[in-house]
Amino acid sequence: MSNSNDYSNKRIRKAIRVYGSVQGVGFRYRTKYAAEAIGVTGWVKNEPDGSVSMELQGTEEQIDKVFASINQGTYISIERMNVHSIPLDESEYGFYYD
Repeated sequence: MSNSNDYSNKRIRKAIRVYGSVQGVGFRYRTKYAAEAIGVTGWVKNEPDGSVSMELQGTEEQIDKVFASINQGTYISIERMNVHSIPLDESEYGFYYD
């Protein structure tokens, strides 16, 4: 018998590109703060085209909580995101931004 918590406890990693009002508004800082508070590892950085790239590693629920926290910020406006699942980085600890 499958436990519904099996899915929510499974660690995943996502590569995400975020478009909108996401540079010069505290997006990277807010992402780092939320990720560290929630226990998500990875990184976030600004891109030359005005978007932000990131990789987040944790459970689906943790990653959703990071975005819920980011969206509470003023001035930040996410218009769209490209999201792809990628392999886990077992050697990664912590969260950083460029």
